[in-house]
Amino acid sequence: REIPLASPERRADAPSYREVGLREEEVRLALDAGMATFVLHVESRIASHCGEGFYTIGPCGEELLAGVGLALRVDDAAALHYRHLSTSLVRALRAGKTMQQAMLDRARGFCISTLDPVGGGHHCLLGGGPCDFVVTSTLASQAPPAVGRAAGLRLANFLRLESPRLSGDAISYVSVGDGSVNNAHFLSAVNLAEYMQHRSFQCPVVFGISDNGICISLKGRGWLDGFLDRRLGMPVFRADGNCLAEVFNATSHAATYARQRGAPVALAFSGLTRRFGHAATDRQDAYLSDEEIAANEAVDALAAECRRAVASGVTTFAALAARFNELAQLARDAFDAAAEEPKVSSRDAMVRLTSQPLVPKQEVVDAVHHAASPVTESAAPKVLRWCMTTALEEQLQERKDLVYIGEDVQHGGYYRVTEGLHAKFGLRVADFPPDETGLMGAAIGYAQAGLLPIVEIPYAKYLDCGGDMFFEAVIMNWLSAGQRPCGMVIRLQGFDKGIFGGNFHTHNSLHLPPGLDVVCYSNGADYARGLRYVVAQAAAGRVVMLVDSTDLLNRRHLFDKDGAWMRPYPRDRGDVRAYDEVTLHGEGEALLIVSYGNGVPTALRARRRLEEEHGVTGVVVADAPLLSDVPEELAALLPRFGAVVFADVCKLGQHPQAGQIVKLQQRELLPLRWRSVAATPAYNPLGSMVTFLNEDDIIAGALAALR
Repeated sequence: REIPLASPERRADAPSYREVGLREEEVRLALDAGMATFVLHVESRIASHCGEGFYTIGPCGEELLAGVGLALRVDDAAALHYRHLSTSLVRALRAGKTMQQAMLDRARGFCISTLDPVGGGHHCLLGGGPCDFVVTSTLASQAPPAVGRAAGLRLANFLRLESPRLSGDAISYVSVGDGSVNNAHFLSAVNLAEYMQHRSFQCPVVFGISDNGICISLKGRGWLDGFLDRRLGMPVFRADGNCLAEVFNATSHAATYARQRGAPVALAFSGLTRRFGHAATDRQDAYLSDEEIAANEAVDALAAECRRAVASGVTTFAALAARFNELAQLARDAFDAAAEEPKVSSRDAMVRLTSQPLVPKQEVVDAVHHAASPVTESAAPKVLRWCMTTALEEQLQERKDLVYIGEDVQHGGYYRVTEGLHAKFGLRVADFPPDETGLMGAAIGYAQAGLLPIVEIPYAKYLDCGGDMFFEAVIMNWLSAGQRPCGMVIRLQGFDKGIFGGNFHTHNSLHLPPGLDVVCYSNGADYARGLRYVVAQAAAGRVVMLVDSTDLLNRRHLFDKDGAWMRPYPRDRGDVRAYDEVTLHGEGEALLIVSYGNGVPTALRARRRLEEEHGVTGVVVADAPLLSDVPEELAALLPRFGAVVFADVCKLGQHPQAGQIVKLQQRELLPLRWRSVAATPAYNPLGSMVTFLNEDDIIAGALAALR
C-alpha cells in the first residue's frame, strides 16, 4: 500500500526515468540503496541507545542522492559528505559487493568494529572502494584534496606514469552540505579549482552540494542560491534532490562537462528535507518548533520515489514492501554481528598505524638508481643552499612521479633553493596561489592520485594558515587504518634565527603530531644524504617535514673566515643518512651537547668558549637532526657521558627535545646530570635576534649540568 505521508509530489515537468536514460534495474538499485540508508540509520540510533554504536549523523531525507552513485563511473574518485550514505552504497554495489556485505561494512563503521574495511575501528567513514577517499568530520575539509586529486590525476596522465592510481579520464567528485559552502576549506578549494581553470590547467572536479536548508541549527534562509549565483565562476548544474531522475540527469551532465573539458563544475541538490535531526544528540526542540519537527519527519522523498517507480511500472508496492522488510532484517543482522566484533583495545596498534612502516636504510640504498649525479664540477665545499638545490634536482631526475609545488618556486623561491628547476622539469615544479590551505590540500590530492609531492611552505609561520590540511595529511594513514596514506615531503623554510621579517618570517615553533617525521639538518652534505632517505620514506607513504634553517642557507664560516660550514656534495647516490644517525663533533666524555639545525654551530661556538673561558674540556656536540623521535645512535651514546645538555632552537614549552627527554627518561637513559635549554618563550622582534637560542644559554646550561 502507499505510505500516507506528506511526501513531495511529482512536478509536472519532472523528467521520466526513460527520458534521462535510467534503466529499470538502475532505478531498483537506487531504491534499494535508499531503503538501506534508512534502515541503517534506524539501527545506528538503536545501537547508540544500547551503547554499541557511536555515530548517528543522519542521512534521512537525502536517500535519493543514490542517483549520484549511478551517474558517476566506479573509477571516478569520490569523497562523500557523511550524510550521503546512499551514494556510497550504490558505488559499493556497482563495484560488485552484495547488499549483505555492504550493509555489514556500514554496521561495522557505526559500531567501530576493528573489522571495518574502511576505518578499521578508528572512525565511522564512508567509502571502501579503490577510488573512494575518506572524509573527516571537519566540515568541508574534503574539498581541497578533491581539487588536488582532479589536477593530480590529469598531471599523472600527462607525465605518463607507469602505474597511476586513478584513471587518466576520471573525475574527482566531492560532496558537502549547504552549510559547508561557508567554510574556509570549501572557499579555498573553489578558488583553487577556478584558478587552475583560469590558467588552463586540467582540473575535472565536481562539487556536489546538498541543500536541506539547515546547518545543524542554523537555517539557510535561501543563502545557498545567492551564493551559487554571486560567488562561483564555474557552471552550476541544479537538480531537485527529491527526484531521482533529476539527480541522475544533473549529475550525468555535470560529470560529462568536467570529464570532457577538464574543468570544475558545481552541482546543487535543492529542496531536501532533513528528517530526525542532525544526529541522535541533536536537540531540535531548542531551535525548531514542534510543528516544524513534525513537518520535517512527515516529508519522505523516498516514499514519493517509490510511488513514481510503481507508476512507471518499474516495481510494485508488494515488491517494495517485501524488499524493505528484507533490508531491515539485513540491517538488524549486520548490527548484531558488528556489535559482537572486537573494538580497538591496544595502544600499540594505534601507535603503529599512525604512519606507514619505516623503510630500512639498506632498502633505500639498494633501490637507488646509480645514475650520474647532477654534480659535474669538482667536489669543492658548498653552502647548504647550493646542496639543497642540487639534491632536489637529483631527486627530480631519479623519480618521475616527484613533483615540487609551492608559492614563487618557479623563479627560485624566496631563498633561491629551487632556482633553475622549473626550466629543467617544467610542470613538475609549479607555482600555486598564496593560500596554504589550497596548497596543502592539493598536496594531499596529488599524493592520492599517485604523485609524490614535495610541498614548499615559504615561511614556517605560514604553515599555520594551512594547519587543518597539514594535520589531515598526517592523520590520514591512521584514519584509514593504513589504506590511504598521503606520502609527501613538507619543506618548511623561513625557520628560526634571522633579523629580517620578524616573528612571521623567523618562526621557531614546530608542530609534531603523531605520524609525522620531522628532521632539521645543519649542513649541505647531511641535507643531500638525508633527502635521499626522506624522499624514500615519503614514497612509502610517510609524511615527512623537512625543516630548513634560514640562517644556515648561505653560511660559510664557523669561526672567522675558516669556511668550516661548507661541505662537498655527496655524489654517490647510495650515500644515505637515516633518521637514527647522529654526527659527533669533538672528543671526550665529560659533557654532551645535543642540538640540531642552527643549534649545532651555536653549540660548537659555545664549546670553544667553555674551554677558553671556563676551562671545561671533554665536551662533545651531537648533531641529531631527527626531532619527532629519539635517534637510536643518541640513545646508545648517552651512557658514555657524565652530563648532557639539550640545546633546542625552538621556544621553551614548544621545543621538540622535550618529547625526546621524556622518552629517554622512560628508557632510563638520561644521566643524573642534565639540563634543557631552549629559545625564549616569546615572539621574535624585527631586526633583532634577542629571543633566539644563543651561546650564553648553552654555556649556562652546561655549567649547571656539570656542577
